[in-house]
Amino acid sequence: MQIKDLGEFGTIDIINKLISSNRASSGSVSQSARNILVDTGDDTAAWSPYETIELITTDTVVQGIHFTLDTISWHDLGWKSLAANISDIASMGGSPSYAVITLGLPGTTDISDIKELYRGIFAISDQYGVSIIGGDMVKAKEAFITIALTGSIHKTPLMRTTASPGDLIAVSGYIGNSAGGLKLIQESPVVSEEASQYLIKMHQQPIPQVSSGRLILDYGLTTAMDISDGLSDDLSKLCLASGVSATLHLDQIPIHILLKSTFPNEYINLALYGGEDYHILFTGTHDKVAQIITKMPDGAAIIGEITHGVPGQVTLVYQNGDQIVSSRKGWDHFN
Repeated sequence: MQIKDLGEFGTIDIINKLISSNRASSGSVSQSARNILVDTGDDTAAWSPYETIELITTDTVVQGIHFTLDTISWHDLGWKSLAANISDIASMGGSPSYAVITLGLPGTTDISDIKELYRGIFAISDQYGVSIIGGDMVKAKEAFITIALTGSIHKTPLMRTTASPGDLIAVSGYIGNSAGGLKLIQESPVVSEEASQYLIKMHQQPIPQVSSGRLILDYGLTTAMDISDGLSDDLSKLCLASGVSATLHLDQIPIHILLKSTFPNEYINLALYGGEDYHILFTGTHDKVAQIITKMPDGAAIIGEITHGVPGQVTLVYQNGDQIVSSRKGWDHFN
């Protein structure tokens, strides 16, 4: 059965039933679900907000630009679409709450594919306590998914604008794995089964670092962002927003052994410019950053320093001491 067989409202009814059924069958009801006053299916959703700061973010993925259905399943597409939004909330130190989902789909899309998309969304939303409370659907030549996600936080959010010269720069885990997974999918080189499974999963089912974001905030740091467009470019954006420069030590970037062994000549470029790692890039004083790193998952590391200089400039330092100014090679929608 396809969308054109049921029409817009018949398909929306199926999605609403999927959402309600998933919430009813979940092992535990999240705090956000308990606060819902008007659920999916009405003109808008409504909830009683926490006594906290509210956050909101949105992200869109478009077939042929961000994904192809030859390289990702509908299930993993659902997971990854919501993961990108959760990562934005995590980078502020917040907890995700409510999501609304807009689907643009061709009329020939199978209903079974939509169900798989939502199963992927539910797999990650249940894990992170996100309540799906509505959305919209339109006909489109190519599939796209737009998700708006709210979150909450009890303190001033982490931001890009507060880095200071002398701060250490750190990341919450291994960098470059997602780009390595995409490269495996696109080029199909002969690699070990272990490397293939690990890297491809890191690309298709990235893990938002909500706990790490809270940890950074709890230690009193103020500066962070998630790594979605590539480590070098995202560090440059953070520096530009704060009016500072940065020095990045290439031999200190945390590279997983499976990425290094699979792409021995390319892993640094994959880490610098690959993107979609969804780890958190953050800065702070030496003592606090050093303490935080010890409480984060494997791969968390100090990778450089914030410096005075041209705002947004990132200097790459090789192990032998050579230095170059990084060029902008990360993801850009219009380049």
